[in-house]
Amino acid sequence: MVETLLLVGLVVAAFVGFNIGGSSTGVAFGPAVGSGVVSKAGAAGLMTAFALLGGLTVGRNVVDTMGGRIVPSSAFTLEASIAVLFFIGFALFLSNLVGVPASTSMTGVGAIAGLGLAQGNLDWDVMVTIVGYWVVAPVAAFWVSAVVGRYLYPSLVKRFAVGQTEGALVGLDRSGSIPRPVMGPGTTRRELVGTLLVIVIGCYMAFSAGASNVANAIAPLVGSGYLGMTPGILLAGAAIGVGAFTIARRTLDTMGSDLTDLPLLAALIVEVVSASIITALSVIGIPASFVVVATMSIVGLGWGRATRTVRLADTVEGKRPKRPQRPSVGALAAEAEDETVPTVSNPHPKGVEEGKTADIPAIGDEDPDDLPATSDLFEPRETARVIAMQNLVPVLATVAAFLLFRFVPSL
Repeated sequence: MVETLLLVGLVVAAFVGFNIGGSSTGVAFGPAVGSGVVSKAGAAGLMTAFALLGGLTVGRNVVDTMGGRIVPSSAFTLEASIAVLFFIGFALFLSNLVGVPASTSMTGVGAIAGLGLAQGNLDWDVMVTIVGYWVVAPVAAFWVSAVVGRYLYPSLVKRFAVGQTEGALVGLDRSGSIPRPVMGPGTTRRELVGTLLVIVIGCYMAFSAGASNVANAIAPLVGSGYLGMTPGILLAGAAIGVGAFTIARRTLDTMGSDLTDLPLLAALIVEVVSASIITALSVIGIPASFVVVATMSIVGLGWGRATRTVRLADTVEGKRPKRPQRPSVGALAAEAEDETVPTVSNPHPKGVEEGKTADIPAIGDEDPDDLPATSDLFEPRETARVIAMQNLVPVLATVAAFLLFRFVPSL
């Protein structure tokens, strides 16, 4: 009986990891695939390797937290572990069904908290700490991105580009005794640096996803003692890889070319800010939602870009801006899979061609016509739906887990 239940638990854990790989690959490598610098197979391979690396290093801390700090490890019977994993898998299914990203990390913590509430062994100090970081992290993402959008974005546009010149990006010089890599014919240094940057950021995103999300697939089983830490991470990593090579192909299409309202540079900024915050939280063992952090990063970046038409001094003096602005967020994030960020294939900003630069107007002197339209940056109804679902699904998981463990004590 135990062997059968353990097999069921491993299958459910693999299913969770499979879905994580399917959704997170689009997040990490949508820009690279959309801009044509990495193939779908290459993206899947890089996703597998760096997600596993993130899980084997930083991800252990998150597994420890979810597997034994929110509730004692003894609370994770094999049956309880399977039930918690079921709630996480159901959250992924629900998010795919309604097309809204639900946080697996928040849902997993919610299901474990429901178990602790039902059994009376929830560590409230740990829960308060986790929830506190859930509040602080999105606020930090908003303001970091807002500063970048308001003060640094135009200069980054001048320096960053991913071109599409004819021929190979790099080649081999065989004139000497040892072949050495050289830039391909027509490849500019700016194109080479921009292309490598897109790939590096994708790998960084994959590392962050592994560090944060591996625990969602295996923490209950590891906490119960039925699965070792390293074998569990290897299982989750393999499942993420299978998802990356299969169902991720659709999310890569969606994230790489279908959702094209947000410039590539803006998407990469959101990825760097979000991945850095999630990785930092993973180092201290805090499971956190990438989708919530990324959403607020998009809001902040868009708000910062939109407010370049207004000087802070003018705002203090009550002067009216050139045109009304609202906070910004791509509704793109709403339509993506779990833990997703909108990306695009168009590498160049409006009015700036490859190899050319434009003067940067001072803040307050921006031409409103040169900035994104409000409708491109912010759709209140869709944003409200995303935020509502991001909070509703974890609450439902907590309540459902509490009721299950409260009235089915055999679990």
